Amino acid sequence: MIQEPQDELTQEQPEKVTLSDEEWRRRLSPEEYQVLRGHGTERAFSGCFVGTHEPGTYVCAGCGNPLFRSGEKFESGTGWPSFTQPVSEHAVAQHRDGSYGMSRTEVRCARCDGHLGHVFPDGPPPTGLRYCMNSVALRHLPDAPRPP
Repeated sequence: MIQEPQDELTQEQPEKVTLSDEEWRRRLSPEEYQVLRGHGTERAFSGCFVGTHEPGTYVCAGCGNPLFRSGEKFESGTGWPSFTQPVSEHAVAQHRDGSYGMSRTEVRCARCDGHLGHVFPDGPPPTGLRYCMNSVALRHLPDAPRPP
């Protein structure tokens, strides 16, 4: 069960969520566990958020931490949902990833330390960044309807 997301406009460091491996296995589907806790990657073009454009906020599938706004999403052609920037500088954490003989920057949820994907310096303006995320690591919360 996902906790309700924190206020997406906060600029503060989110409260950490630390669970045992057993608890993570109970909370997450096998696919979510493989990506979020096992640092896996879903197959390109297999994720449910590739090509979607509904307004809202993408939150961590593990803990509900707000990560990306739909307005920052763009079509990168890579097969994974891509964003130009997170909702705040405290939403995600970056770590050096030297796996598979490559030098990349891994992106993790700042709240639960779940693996989300990687960030690359080949994105569009204004940031020039491409946050390439795994759909299975995300949930989409639609924007509330505006009153007439």
